[in-house]
Amino acid sequence: MFIMSNSIILLFTMNIFCTFMQIEVTADNSSIPIVIWHGMGDSCFGYGIDYIKQLLKKSIPEVYIKCVHKGYNELQDIQNSYFGNINDDVKQVCEEIKMDKNLQNGYNAIGFSQGAQFLRAVAERCSTPPMLNLISFGGQHQGVYGLPRCIAVDHIICEYIREALTYGAYVKFVQEKLIQAGYWHDPTKVDEYKRYSLFLADINNELNINEACCFNTYRNNLKNLESLVLVMFENDTMVQPKESEWFGFYKPGQNKEVESLQESSLYKEDRLGLREMDNLNKIHFLSVKGNHLKFTEEWFMENIVDKFLK
Repeated sequence: MFIMSNSIILLFTMNIFCTFMQIEVTADNSSIPIVIWHGMGDSCFGYGIDYIKQLLKKSIPEVYIKCVHKGYNELQDIQNSYFGNINDDVKQVCEEIKMDKNLQNGYNAIGFSQGAQFLRAVAERCSTPPMLNLISFGGQHQGVYGLPRCIAVDHIICEYIREALTYGAYVKFVQEKLIQAGYWHDPTKVDEYKRYSLFLADINNELNINEACCFNTYRNNLKNLESLVLVMFENDTMVQPKESEWFGFYKPGQNKEVESLQESSLYKEDRLGLREMDNLNKIHFLSVKGNHLKFTEEWFMENIVDKFLK
């Protein structure tokens, strides 16, 4: 959920399996529709996402908004942000977007926290209908190595997930059943990460080109974005390391020193086309002086809505 005081902040909760649905706000044909994917412990049924939709409608009154959720109520949606197979989830969302008549001419996407890298997977794997702009709020595009102490009501389950990731993130069962395992990135176990990560290593084209199923497809589809907007929160205590929000991460083999996107092999080898996009000024690196997902209404309207969604 979000706590609002002229600002927005995401908190953690828990997850279970259920069928995807969408919360939709109808629109006319003059504005570009928007797809939202919320973060861990959040819900399309909660106050935070509802507030975001209100802000969007305030500035773009007739915009069509689809918030992807998994479950029939807030509790199920929250629980399912922890438990499940993210590859199955992305596939299902791709089908729903493809079948939505309101999205057939293209759409903008807003991802909050883990929802950002999930929407990037949609952009890479599902080119029809086209995603136009991808806006990532605190997304962990190089994954995470470590989770903060859980502050949710159901903190015992949350702490269990933390322990499972710490000691067995690359076990097949964990990869297939815990959402966060899909983007767990252990910089001290590079080979193990590339071999057993079922989600992040795939969408980041970490595999050898001869082993990857869709190397060029992912690269070409991502490059087709008009803009990739990466919002990093300078005082983020939830994402480790926070530089992952700008595609930065720990240098391989250790977990202390961080390298930027531009210093990484991902960029130098241009495995995702990010260097090419950067040279074309398609990547926008924005930062906010705040903790995870904490930003003001004024900042959101001025830096996101007015520049990328209108």
